Amino acid sequence: MKVIAFYLPQYHRIPENDRWWGEGFTEWTNLKKARPLFEGHYQPRVPLNGNYYNLLEDDVKVWQCKIAREHGIYGFCFYHYWFDGKMLLEKPMEQYLANPKCDLPFCICWANEHWTNAWVSKKDSVLIEQRYGERDQWVEHFNYFLPFFLDERYIKEDGKPLVVIYRPELIDVLNDMLDCWQEKAIENGLPGLVFAYQHVSYDNITDKDDSRFKYAIEYQPGYAQRDMDSDLFKSLKKIKGNINLFLEKHLKVTVDIHKLISSDQRLNITDYDAVWESLLKRVPPSEKYIPGAFVDWDNSPRRGDGGRIFVGGNPEKFESYFKRLIDRATRVYKKDYIFVFAWNEWTEGGYLEPDEKYGYGYLEAIKKALEEACSK
Repeated sequence: MKVIAFYLPQYHRIPENDRWWGEGFTEWTNLKKARPLFEGHYQPRVPLNGNYYNLLEDDVKVWQCKIAREHGIYGFCFYHYWFDGKMLLEKPMEQYLANPKCDLPFCICWANEHWTNAWVSKKDSVLIEQRYGERDQWVEHFNYFLPFFLDERYIKEDGKPLVVIYRPELIDVLNDMLDCWQEKAIENGLPGLVFAYQHVSYDNITDKDDSRFKYAIEYQPGYAQRDMDSDLFKSLKKIKGNINLFLEKHLKVTVDIHKLISSDQRLNITDYDAVWESLLKRVPPSEKYIPGAFVDWDNSPRRGDGGRIFVGGNPEKFESYFKRLIDRATRVYKKDYIFVFAWNEWTEGGYLEPDEKYGYGYLEAIKKALEEACSK
């Protein structure tokens, strides 16, 4: 089973973040200022031994590879930020490529959204716009990818590099662009590319053309939450129907289901176990789907009391759920991949890296789950 962890590179300074968020901003900035919002709320999260690392230091990436490999992580999936030739946070991935001591396999996910100020504002304003251009721009982008694709550490299937697109529905030239990249891959001696998409927003589109994609990655906990919200909506709609029968008969009024669901409470508290149970009962809609896992979720360091917080998680529960997911990956999905949220999404609560509360607990959970699966 190949466990691949999504990897966030925003742990070093860049001029754009200094300008937008303040001098010296990194992901650690939001994490350090987090505060508990209710009794028992685990914030702020603190890396083990106060390891607020700088990703521009090569020793950090070597250390990450070492502990990942020791605990059964197969590879990293690096988020890549490309805006019509303009890149952000590209240095860690480029340094990784240049350093043979970074010996863990990897692939790339193009996070193809606008960058906005959504962390701090209900009315998003665009900080840097995402545009998709024409063939010249697609070729330029492919040429940037090529040294990574040719590297022996890059994750491939039958020699074809695996490329993940975060939100394909945003790309108005999607098929033409992907066809161009396939063409350029073959021109450069590769047998082709394998494309996967990630975000639930593309999965929600019923009439999409996903013919260029071999895989759909269930990016969790997004898919499980979508399923839970859908189940809740259906239940409320049924209740609403019964209520309306009474109201229409006696008061001549009806109920708006959306108002019935809405609440003035900003903070969204969700049960960790309920989300995992939703995840584990998913039936993949087609053979394209790759199962996903999540460590935890708490984005209050970014969004304050407007965040969503899962409660009740710990490494022991995660290990139990992950064992069940490995079994489902094999039997139901018939895949040897699991994508995990995440290696280091500290400000969203999804991280495998060791912290002060649990130490290496979540990494040990993956190791034990994999060892048990292999022993069967």
